[in-house]
Amino acid sequence: MPTLNRIHVMSESDVQRAVARMSREVVERNGGTEDLVLMGIHRRGTHVADMIRDEIEQAEGVSIETGSIDITLYRDDLEVVGPRPIIGGSELPSSGIDDKCVVIVDDVSFTGRTTRAALNELGDWGRPKRILLCVLVDRGGRELPIHPDITGRTVQVLEGQRVEVLVPELDGRLGVELIQTSTEDA
Repeated sequence: MPTLNRIHVMSESDVQRAVARMSREVVERNGGTEDLVLMGIHRRGTHVADMIRDEIEQAEGVSIETGSIDITLYRDDLEVVGPRPIIGGSELPSSGIDDKCVVIVDDVSFTGRTTRAALNELGDWGRPKRILLCVLVDRGGRELPIHPDITGRTVQVLEGQRVEVLVPELDGRLGVELIQTSTEDA
């Protein structure tokens, strides 16, 4: 029977420090907060986007528009998902995304396929002035030439491992773990 070995990668305070740094970098790369929109990719990317938004709002004293992207129908492997995929709602900010600096926020960057799907969906909604990719964890392993502009932490991931970002709203705590599946008998 397979067992899961969990390796602690980032504690709550590690994540909070990374989010604070990423938030400052988002503002710096945009040259301020004007025309800035954060778009979190469902599910955990939306939570990371909310943390970044809260950090920017506290530091800058302004409101930042946010939205969310559900890439389910834009996946290139929809047939693997099954005949009835669960589709969540994507939400545009009230002012839209045209001529905005849109920051796509995700929890983990891996092959680049999720980001490609998010870019395709954004293209159906409008024409941003600029798009940045911001991820909490970059685990490498790209299959497409898509790389994050802003990264909280880069993690070396071996065969049979995966990165799991934990958020309080879904998991009851904040952190990042490396999960190793072991098929050895305990």
